[in-house]
Formats: sequence, structure tokens, C-alpha cells
Amino acid sequence: MTKKSLESSRPEKLQRVKQKNIVITEKMEKELNKLKRRKINLSDEDSVEITEWENKKVGKFYRPIKEQITIRIDADILDWFRHATNKYQTLINQACREYMIHHNKLHKVAKRKRA
Repeated sequence: MTKKSLESSRPEKLQRVKQKNIVITEKMEKELNKLKRRKINLSDEDSVEITEWENKKVGKFYRPIKEQITIRIDADILDWFRHATNKYQTLINQACREYMIHHNKLHKVAKRKRA
């Protein structure tokens, strides 16, 4: 049985090259000069400049990470949410978030009273 050569899986060794060893053709030189003269426009013409900071919306594009789960909800509660809007899952999530925020505040107040 012959031993397999691992040549193909070995990473290539990097070789240091001195600047004097680099050969640049005339065509490459023209291309480099062309790139150096090129102006770069970093502004986005399509974007709207925000001038009225009083009307800004914080977190407008923030989307929290969602996790798909299975949960059992009473039929009448689910029916109520489904009839309230087509986006009933979003509404359920919003209701849970309001409940969580409200109870976090109560929990913090209770902690302060104990201390």
C-alpha cells in the first residue's frame, strides 16, 4: 500500500517579494494611474437627507430576532387576535412584550422597596 501524498491539502507558503522584483508593464502602469485619478463619490444620491431631527424615529429599521415555537393558546384568545388583524402573530408578540415591560418595571420597583 502506498502512502498518499498530502501535497494538495497543504497550504502554499507565502514568499516575500521586494519592490525591486515586481515587474509592472506599461499597460499596468496606465491602469494604476487611471485608478489613482478616479474620483470616488461616497454620497448616496437616492437617499433623503434627514434635516428635521425632531421627527426622527428611533429603531425604525431594527428587527428583533424571531424564534419559531409551538405554543398552546386558548381558542377564544386566539380567535380574538385573529379577528383583530391579519397580522395576529405580530399583535400577540406586541401584547407579550407590553406585559414583559410592565412586569419588569414592577419587578424593579419591588426590588428597590426590599433593599
